[in-house]
Amino acid sequence: MTLPRTAADVLARHVVFELESIDRLYLNLYVPELQRVGQVVGFLTRHLGFDIASTALVAPRSEAFVTAIRGYAHDHRVPLIDFVKGQRKDDLMHEYLTRSDGSEQVLFIGRAQERARVFRTERRRNPATGAAYPWVVTATAMVNQFYIYAVDEDFGPFFLKFSSYFPYTGRLCINGHEYAKRQAAKAGIGFTALDNGFAAIDDVADIPRVQAICDGLTPEVIDGLLRKWLARLPHPFTPADRAAGYRYQLSVLQADRTSEDHRHMSA
Repeated sequence: MTLPRTAADVLARHVVFELESIDRLYLNLYVPELQRVGQVVGFLTRHLGFDIASTALVAPRSEAFVTAIRGYAHDHRVPLIDFVKGQRKDDLMHEYLTRSDGSEQVLFIGRAQERARVFRTERRRNPATGAAYPWVVTATAMVNQFYIYAVDEDFGPFFLKFSSYFPYTGRLCINGHEYAKRQAAKAGIGFTALDNGFAAIDDVADIPRVQAICDGLTPEVIDGLLRKWLARLPHPFTPADRAAGYRYQLSVLQADRTSEDHRHMSA
């Protein structure tokens, strides 16, 4: 008789199914054409038509963006709250989720002050003439960040974060397990859910279908989520800006990929 030598050997004989999927995905939201000083100068002068390049000239745009966010919250009866120091944002999200019906909606908008990379304008002087002129530089500053926590029909809970300061960079955070569960339910696949995955699939023949759903969380699908909600929410860039190429893109900041082993242990 051959005895198993390790716990892994024992567990491997009782695997019911295994799934690989993206877990938490944290993405940068940025405009590629506004990453360098020269690009910002071009936006201010060539695109907007200002005679000088000064970030102070886009201050009214920033104020209008914040006003639009507050107006959206008021018009759609969305709570607008200020996060307090040490508060876990995910815990607050779960509180609002338990009170919702799970349908597609914005749950709440939270505001926090955080340090961010920004463009500023310094006043410099020509050493030869003594004439003053503006000069755009990169810097960091504490600025208001607006977190929009929402539920999507296809993705489940997620959040979008926008900086209130030009060039309005942000973040998108989704959960691949939530996407997979929503898609499996739409496909009529029976399963028992965990908070962050699947506890069981009713029919083992459906396991490849669930894996295909997990594999189907492609960059194009995620980009579709972003475009859908950018079209619904206040946007800091005008249609003319976007037509000129000043459009948000996504890049991966942090990605957690998990492999779920589901096993049945017999005595």
